[in-house]
Amino acid sequence: MRIELSDLAASDALGRRIAERLRPGDVVALSGDLGAGKTTLARAILAALGHAGEVPSPSFAIVECYEAPALRVSVVHADFYRLSDPFELAEIGLDDLREGAALIAEWPEHAGGFAHEPGCLSIGLEIVRNGRAAIVRPGRDWLERGGWT
Repeated sequence: MRIELSDLAASDALGRRIAERLRPGDVVALSGDLGAGKTTLARAILAALGHAGEVPSPSFAIVECYEAPALRVSVVHADFYRLSDPFELAEIGLDDLREGAALIAEWPEHAGGFAHEPGCLSIGLEIVRNGRAAIVRPGRDWLERGGWT
């Protein structure tokens, strides 16, 4: 499914759509070139879940955690750009952090990918003439929730 993101309001709308369906254990895998809008979409998802503060890019920290009940669902927001090997995830403690939380993963390919997980919503972001476009590939669990065809 291709969704045109002509402006920030369109990214916010996609973020709300994702947040409405997001569950603990899910992965929202955000891929795309630098500047394609991965962190912007992550911010829109977190805002739609109830986060009112700033959302720093996790590029340097690698992982930022946002907890329920301030959010409808606890979220781990990770940026794997700086990983050189997926085995580094164990050092970060990602499995423990993900317990009972959803994961928003920027640069998921640097972490070995998550598309094999049924709760993965893969989104490829592209820069196009009039803004951005999102290519959405829902995993089995996301398809069962509807709204992704």
